[in-house]
Amino acid sequence: MAINLQKGQKIDIGLTKMSVGLGWTPNEGTGFDFDLDASAFMINGDRLIPAESYFVFYGNTDSPDGALHHTGDDPTGGNSAEGDDETIEVDLSKVESSINEILFVVTIHDATKRKQNYGQVRDSYIRIVDNSNGQEVAKYELDEDFSIETAVEFGRLYRREGKWKFEASGIGYKEDLAFFLAKYYKGQIIK
Repeated sequence: MAINLQKGQKIDIGLTKMSVGLGWTPNEGTGFDFDLDASAFMINGDRLIPAESYFVFYGNTDSPDGALHHTGDDPTGGNSAEGDDETIEVDLSKVESSINEILFVVTIHDATKRKQNYGQVRDSYIRIVDNSNGQEVAKYELDEDFSIETAVEFGRLYRREGKWKFEASGIGYKEDLAFFLAKYYKGQIIK
């Protein structure tokens, strides 16, 4: 049976291969399609991604160590009727030893231009699925009202004393993806 997580709750993962699924339902009649983008930042002991390639999203679908794979962009939120809108597959056995944390963030593409925010999105969640049997292990449903936020840190996998744990974060930001890149990457972004 899956664990329903609360904000800030931490659990031991106990898995090596899993899928991190993210889902949401945009409210009707907002004028534009909602393009929410799931991203993962592989963070080292200095709280930075060691290179741009450790930022995994629809434009860079695989981490250099082969531990993360983004299955692709859902530009409309239309996949959630049948399952997760976007999924990042994780193999913790392949994560480089210098990586201590994998942060999962969902941002609204062109939120400022389209005048969109999380107040116009409902039923947002992050869940962990055991890849060996397809069973949901844990789910965190984002029930907070993020009325003006345009990005949410949903959760993070982190390594402590040789074991991987998961924390349900649920932290909202009025920022875009560039904010997170500036925070976690100090190199030059290649466009």
